[in-house]
Amino acid sequence: MKLVIVLVGLSVTVMVAMIYLAVDQEFKLHDLKARIVESYAEVRMKEESIVELKTKDKAMRSELVSVNTKVDELKKRKEESVQSAQDLTKALQTCTTDMDNVQKKKASTGEAIVKVKADHEVAKNNAEGDIQKLKKQILDRDNAICVFANTTIVEARKLCGIPEAPQQS
Repeated sequence: MKLVIVLVGLSVTVMVAMIYLAVDQEFKLHDLKARIVESYAEVRMKEESIVELKTKDKAMRSELVSVNTKVDELKKRKEESVQSAQDLTKALQTCTTDMDNVQKKKASTGEAIVKVKADHEVAKNNAEGDIQKLKKQILDRDNAICVFANTTIVEARKLCGIPEAPQQS
């Protein structure tokens, strides 16, 4: 009987140990399942954040392309503006040079006009002096002729400026 008791005791002990191991294994499995669920949730969240980051990356890349296009366009406009400014500067210099040349021509033309007017005035004064001399010579000649002219003739009196004598009727 002792053997039966020992065998029952040993069986109960083995059974308790087996129950303990089974319960322990169940707890470990339950804990492992909980960790798997948590890990799955974390993986899912990380996948979602990766997808979100990829979407943001794609959006930023497309925005970067448009910004680069705008930068290139602005660089092109800047180059055109610089070229236009250089062209306008050259045109301004040309206009300034032309204006200086025109002003020099105007000044020289004005001086020439003043000189021509002065020469004209001198020539006019000389001509007036010559005219006065000629008038005096003509008057002196006429007076010399009038001395010898017959004042009884009407034409001679008119030429000499002698008034007509009143006619007696």
